[in-house]
Amino acid sequence: MTTHSRPERVGQEIQAAIGDLLARGMLRDPRIGYITITGVKVSPDLRVARVFYSMIGGEQERAETQKGLDAAKGFVRREVTSAVNLRVSPEIFFTFDESVGEGDKIDRLLREVRSKEGW
Repeated sequence: MTTHSRPERVGQEIQAAIGDLLARGMLRDPRIGYITITGVKVSPDLRVARVFYSMIGGEQERAETQKGLDAAKGFVRREVTSAVNLRVSPEIFFTFDESVGEGDKIDRLLREVRSKEGW
């Protein structure tokens, strides 16, 4: 039985490296607004990294941010590879994280029920 802790550790390092890029303002594409990296899933062979992000804004802003992130994939891949020091440079894919919006929706519904029921 094998444990897949290495992909999880590498994912955490990739998340930190991309967060550092964002914090230092190195992604200068005006389409990329204020985003938060919520997680990174790395394949067991460390060749593919799916980066999940969330942001505040409508569908239009989300589409523009996705285009900006897709355009910056090569730069992000190069910077992540040098920061994390991997033998193989993982292919980076950016995916919008729907779970944050769903969590807000559930929280809002619970508050609504709580106010109606008088908890």
